[in-house]
Amino acid sequence: MPKISIAILISIFLFSFLGSLFYSIDAYSLDSASILISPSLEHLLGTDRLGRDILARLIEGGKVSLIIGVGSAFISSVIGLILGSAAGYFRGNVDKVFIIIVDLFLTFPTFFLLLALVSYVNASAWVLIIIISITGWMTTARLIRSESFRVTSQPYIKILNIGQVSKIKILLKYYAPILAPIYFVSFTFGVGGAILAESGLSFLGLGIVAPQMSWGTILSGGKEVIEIAWWVSFFPGLMIFLVTFSLINISNYLQQITNQKEIQN
Repeated sequence: MPKISIAILISIFLFSFLGSLFYSIDAYSLDSASILISPSLEHLLGTDRLGRDILARLIEGGKVSLIIGVGSAFISSVIGLILGSAAGYFRGNVDKVFIIIVDLFLTFPTFFLLLALVSYVNASAWVLIIIISITGWMTTARLIRSESFRVTSQPYIKILNIGQVSKIKILLKYYAPILAPIYFVSFTFGVGGAILAESGLSFLGLGIVAPQMSWGTILSGGKEVIEIAWWVSFFPGLMIFLVTFSLINISNYLQQITNQKEIQN
């Protein structure tokens, strides 16, 4: 299953970033004579209510959705890694401040916090990356903190501290390899979560602003004609499903490997 999921992800990335080299139809071109055409040889995945080719728009929108997903997951995971490991290693006041900040963020449901932040700005890909990152680092940070507490209590870490070994060296050489599996699991979950968050915001009209597009905006554009043109919403929804489902499978596989190593140790 992980191999299939990886193959699907690679195919979707190639489709999104290289598809325009092989499919030359303009994703922004309007055609009044081709409104809501069902999938055919001329338009492989049909057209939307403005006559725009769905396949071309999936290729163009995929770039934005994947950039938002990977970018925000990377930033939020790095923030979680830094704050969580610092709280677990230094403890004391650093850990207390960490708990207060995390509790403050968790007071509000993540998606409602996203809605509140996005409603005050004009959303673009980079704005959404920053906002999703700000609201998505807590889970990773808490997992990293818990594991850091366990590592800090190990005898060899105490010996290194007594020997006045550089704290940066301890974190990079001894903490990083142990925390890496948790980071990668959180990252893969974060990519899927970010894509779903962006899609949800776009579906509500608070996501990517035209003329930019994402899978979420394409999906949203088809909700008013879904009874007569199912393909407008189906194909972007399918892409979102395939990416998130594949990432969940990969995350579960990484988690199983991590658990097996812990049992062996």
